[in-house]
Amino acid sequence: MSTRVYFRGNHLLDSLPSADKLRILPKLEAIQLPLSLVLYDNGLRQKRAYFPAVAVVSLQYLMTNGSAGETASVGSDGMVGTSIFMGTDSTPGRAIVKRAGLAFRIESQVIKKEFYRAGALMHLLLRYTQALITQTSQNAVCNRHHSVDQQICRTLLVGLDHTQSGDVLMTHELMATILGVRREGVSEGAFRLQNDGLIRYARGHISVLDRRGLEQRACECYMVIKKEYERLLPTGLTAAGAPFSDRQPRNYRSARINLPCRADLH
Repeated sequence: MSTRVYFRGNHLLDSLPSADKLRILPKLEAIQLPLSLVLYDNGLRQKRAYFPAVAVVSLQYLMTNGSAGETASVGSDGMVGTSIFMGTDSTPGRAIVKRAGLAFRIESQVIKKEFYRAGALMHLLLRYTQALITQTSQNAVCNRHHSVDQQICRTLLVGLDHTQSGDVLMTHELMATILGVRREGVSEGAFRLQNDGLIRYARGHISVLDRRGLEQRACECYMVIKKEYERLLPTGLTAAGAPFSDRQPRNYRSARINLPCRADLH
């Protein structure tokens, strides 16, 4: 009987065949990503890739005047560092943690080696990259053509999908940075959503009370992104917090030793 292995939280890793997981497992490191940590910056070589489990990472581009805007976000359904296996090792942007929490870290050379095996991981990462491009493109269209209220709804819904919970940890100031709009516009939009009973906001903690109502208020961009992720990536993945393994392999204890949960990231 074959052994099935589960990773806690990241669906890309968990969708791999068990043989691939067992090969990659000793090379992964579980770490706690603190809020606002910059994982990579504009033009710098990316030495590691990250697979968020609880953490959520904002992919941003910086303007010459210092302002920034989010192009996409990565949660438990994705990976930070796609340029590593695309042959460049760097990108004109930055990745910054916008929700603290657990992630899996792996060295860039390991990802390259696994990618060039041309196996399950390569095909999965290529499909994920296409989904990420869709998210980036749709966000750009949304920010240009749709109202701030609709953009807020899209951002909250994507945030819910990333965290698989009914809450989003995000201040008005952070959301304004993500959307590239004035903070006052975000505050006014959030007040309208709260007044209509869709969300409850307090001290950077947004609870979604009526997800269906939020989806109805959002523009079509959210569903375009959602359907593309569902089309390209495996469905029925293990939920966050599932057991690490439903049948412990013989090297389970030594494998766990190779996954220390670290907070010292540099």
